[in-house]
Amino acid sequence: MLGGMKTTCLLALALLALGVGNLAAENWPRFRGPNGQGISSERNLPLSWDATNKVQWKTAIPGEGWSSPIVWNDSVFLTAAREDGTQCHVLCLDRDSGKVRWDVRVFEQQRLRKEGKNSYATPTPCTDGEKVYAVFNDGSVVALDFQGKVAWTNREVSFYSRHGLGASPILHEGLLIMPYDGSQRVDQAGNWPNNSDFERTGWQIPWDKSFIVALDTRTGKRVWTARRGMSRIAHVTPFIWSEGGRVELISCAGDCIQGFDLKTGERLWTVYSRGEGVTPSPVYGEGLIFTSSGFEATTIRTVKPGGRGDVTATHIAWEQKRGAPTQSSLLYVKSHLYAVTDNGMLTCYTAATGEVVYQERLQGAFSASPVYADGRIYLLNESGETTVIAPGPEFKVLARNRLNEKAQASMAVSQGRFFIRTAQHLYCIAP
Repeated sequence: MLGGMKTTCLLALALLALGVGNLAAENWPRFRGPNGQGISSERNLPLSWDATNKVQWKTAIPGEGWSSPIVWNDSVFLTAAREDGTQCHVLCLDRDSGKVRWDVRVFEQQRLRKEGKNSYATPTPCTDGEKVYAVFNDGSVVALDFQGKVAWTNREVSFYSRHGLGASPILHEGLLIMPYDGSQRVDQAGNWPNNSDFERTGWQIPWDKSFIVALDTRTGKRVWTARRGMSRIAHVTPFIWSEGGRVELISCAGDCIQGFDLKTGERLWTVYSRGEGVTPSPVYGEGLIFTSSGFEATTIRTVKPGGRGDVTATHIAWEQKRGAPTQSSLLYVKSHLYAVTDNGMLTCYTAATGEVVYQERLQGAFSASPVYADGRIYLLNESGETTVIAPGPEFKVLARNRLNEKAQASMAVSQGRFFIRTAQHLYCIAP
């Protein structure tokens, strides 16, 4: 009996050492993790690594794409575009070995204008554990099972944005929800600043053509369409807000922060938030929604959820222009809000008031969104270096980890590992 218990304990310790027995192991099923906040419950994660140390595997990913990897149990999914962005692929890799299980070409799309930092496969896929759902630059949606068989496609939306498509889909109770915040389509894009008013519509001139689509995850059929009213171009991934039995879809775009009914798509409330080209995704904490507006008047704008109609005059809690990001999403870790600008200025705020606690310059430029895991904050820059800091009111660098490859996608955290996509590879970093 004692011998059996000893053997069991030794086996458990061995599994823990391998990361198999991580008691806090969780999946990373969408952009920025389980709830879209960039928060992981994982423990025993690596603090330091480089291009050779603690790399469990490194797999070449053909084509281009800045979609982030997602993880479900032993499967890692991501998307890529090949043949100059015209061929759309969904890939599945084995979590433990990095071997490509399948690589399916799901669509061909027209090569349209986009910003240089964007790609033709930027939306991060999502999964419910049965299917993986992916969206590509022209707005097309596909669902595949875990064996790589296409379950359905939906190409009703013919999307165009001067910037390309940057938002990612999310799932909620059998719905696949995707925002389409584009601009007036032109066959040949003009050169700034000599663009016509027609081309500037939806981009620099507000319009009423932006919308959010909810599809049935079983069939791909449209369930509802939500209308924004007047807004402008954006690339913001929404999230589900839930409190006190109330559940809403929170979605931001150029000039607006909005709440929608998840059953019908009805727009419940809106806050005016000036700026186009909005990219950072919102986060929630202390009863507040933290957002960053777009270009022109970039501002962190914090609002109280709920209300009806236009609540701009009543529901803005605080605003702060210092350190407001235009690319990376915000990160809330109890009592503090963190933001990193595209040129590497990291700002820590008091979440309740917006007061600046500190500002520090990080190395490099930033597009990826920060992650909080294992009691630490991980910030990945565009040269593949991850700066690890301690949360709290004091700026304290714990590690700097270099991969020396271009990186714009946000990292995934799952099963005791980090998954980092670079321009050419997918890395798995393990203890």
